[in-house]
Amino acid sequence: MMKDFLNKCGGYGIIDGGFATELERHGIDLNDPLWSAKCLFTSPHLVRRVHLDYLDSGANIILTSSYQATIQGFEAKGFSKEEGQALLRRSVELAREARDIYYDRCTKDSFDFIRDERYRSRPILIAASVGSYGAYLADGSEYTGDYGDAITVHTLKDFHRERVKILVDAGADLIAFETIPNKLDAQAYAELLEEEGIEIPAWFSFSCKDENNVASGDSILECASIADSCPQVVAVGVNCTAPRFIHGLISSIKKVTSKPILVYPNSGETYNAENNTWVKSSGEAEEDFVPYIGKWRYAGATLFGGCCRTTPKTIRGITEALYGKPHGKCI
Repeated sequence: MMKDFLNKCGGYGIIDGGFATELERHGIDLNDPLWSAKCLFTSPHLVRRVHLDYLDSGANIILTSSYQATIQGFEAKGFSKEEGQALLRRSVELAREARDIYYDRCTKDSFDFIRDERYRSRPILIAASVGSYGAYLADGSEYTGDYGDAITVHTLKDFHRERVKILVDAGADLIAFETIPNKLDAQAYAELLEEEGIEIPAWFSFSCKDENNVASGDSILECASIADSCPQVVAVGVNCTAPRFIHGLISSIKKVTSKPILVYPNSGETYNAENNTWVKSSGEAEEDFVPYIGKWRYAGATLFGGCCRTTPKTIRGITEALYGKPHGKCI
């Protein structure tokens, strides 16, 4: 599925960028255990708007606002289980609505907006975002992968099971297991996909602390091997990782899989979970990693986007780096 999609796109896929970053730019306070998922019930119009901004910038894979959306998290905010289920479905519906609006606008206004058929007719996938167990805890453990000895593969499967099934049934094109910080999460996801007979494809995207290890210290080779052995996984890669580590990580992942490799790094800053802020990392500034896209493509990656602190401008830069400057707004 993914290789066919990439062929239709011209060889490379473009993932969207930071979602919470854009919501904050629109004035939303996301200092909340639900993070961007809070907007599913407070500001759904802005969720749709951010999706559209990324589509206008060239993205052909948009991630739903469900990264930190869990039934358990919604219940903790006072919602019933049924309401939590509906909000999960809503995350997919909003992305589908944005895609419909985008296609409709491009078709109706094609002479005004665009003269390049390659962009107007490009396929667009809705990827249902699934954050790790640590994301639900909202205590920073998604950046360490340390959940304590009490959390097992069985615990994690039970935690994610209903959530994944709801997102699939809501009409997502694929499941994006994102910011995976350890081997335990990856194993749980792989077993869950098989046990539930999930028919839509998935990707595994790991959060890494250097060129060889995911956030917990587990080897990226071991983690990517788990993804490679899972038939439902159609792409493997890294996200929410400093740009300076990406090239080495692509090289490592290529050693253990022939599946398409995806990369959507953050801006190079580090998250401080104690005060919910991003701080500059030591070393060179990395806000603009777009100049490295060619190098990463040459190393073997075929899907590119941005994570935390990246914007539609970042995605437009990636689009131009891969395909040249498009003509017109509707890309």
